[in-house]
Amino acid sequence: MLFEKPFVRTFPSRAMSAMSKPEIAFARLPGIDPDEIIAHMSSPRVAEHMPLLTFDWNRAAVAKFVAAKEACWTRDGLGHWAILADGKYVGWGGFQKEGDEWDYGLVLKPDCFGLGTRISRQALDFAMADERIPYVTFLLPPSRKNLGALARLGARRVGEIDYDGATFLKYRLETTV
Repeated sequence: MLFEKPFVRTFPSRAMSAMSKPEIAFARLPGIDPDEIIAHMSSPRVAEHMPLLTFDWNRAAVAKFVAAKEACWTRDGLGHWAILADGKYVGWGGFQKEGDEWDYGLVLKPDCFGLGTRISRQALDFAMADERIPYVTFLLPPSRKNLGALARLGARRVGEIDYDGATFLKYRLETTV
């Protein structure tokens, strides 16, 4: 359920037919029911690949999370979106400035994992049109074994990094033509 709609951005579908693929839209996180985010982030399947997810999600955790993501919008003019498919919340993701780099992340509900490549392509189209973003980085936990989508997007592995005590595989995708 959406509360407010402070920002919604829809993208033309790359779908072969509107009947076969949902319309993807990016909205701001404050417009999402906190209980939706709690249920999403409390899923063991989501936590499986999030080594920094070491706490229980409740309304206070959601408020802190949403405030932190909104602070990125205030500071950088860009941040994480709530991802909607046919108007229904399916996860969150977007860009966060880490030093001089723009990191892209996507966290979907387990029943929506199949939308990841499509959503990522739309988000990356956004990055390619934004002059501030010459390249995008991706940080993935070593538990992620299926990395073919990154290769298909054109990302290349640049190494491993430690982030808040956890090891991540770092990939980079050039966004300038």
